[in-house]
Amino acid sequence: MRPSGRSFNEMRDVTLEPGYAKHAEGSCLVKFGDTHVLCTATWDETTPPWMRGEGKGWVTAEYGMLPRSTHSRMKREAKNISQSGRTQEIQRLIGRSLRAVVDMKKLGERQILVDCDVIQADGGTRTASITGAYVALKQCLDWGVTQGIIKQSPLVDSVAAISCGLVNGAPVTDLDYAEDSTCQADANFVLTGKGGIVEIQGTAEGDPFSEEQFTALLTLAKNACIELKAKQDAAL
Repeated sequence: MRPSGRSFNEMRDVTLEPGYAKHAEGSCLVKFGDTHVLCTATWDETTPPWMRGEGKGWVTAEYGMLPRSTHSRMKREAKNISQSGRTQEIQRLIGRSLRAVVDMKKLGERQILVDCDVIQADGGTRTASITGAYVALKQCLDWGVTQGIIKQSPLVDSVAAISCGLVNGAPVTDLDYAEDSTCQADANFVLTGKGGIVEIQGTAEGDPFSEEQFTALLTLAKNACIELKAKQDAAL
């Protein structure tokens, strides 16, 4: 039995509230159980200096956790000289995930800046961020079409993410903190709506896991991302 009482293939309650932030071109408050993340997407008519003149755009992301998003207060990274390695790794993952479903030439020489701010953390903040960020991104790109800045949305697919792992030897979907901190293996899966694989991050915490166990985790992830896509579509 899982600590939460969920079945092995059951996600936490997932909600996506688009348009949550008044001023952003796109936004979404995403909740995976007790993990809550505010995702906003900002339209920017410039591109990074290294991309200028290439005739295509860019999508990038920033990620952060509020001081009391966890059990004890975290120091604000803004007060530090540099971001932690974890923060940099997660925001790069979010950016890669979103760029995988955008035709940059159709976006033109402009960029979308996505911010994912963790309000409350209970495991799976990166997967919740990616799932909510897609909703914010689509809203932002639709805004660009409505404003007549671009003729059509450059989105070519949707993207969502889920964590799966081995808990007490059994493969399970959507780890919360209690499971993530004690599991034998965990993996984050980033999958597109058409079933493409953007990225898989998998780690054994003790003994190596088998190919059969990995296949079981991938199957759980695929089914979960189908559910997440349906929730994204309904929210939009």
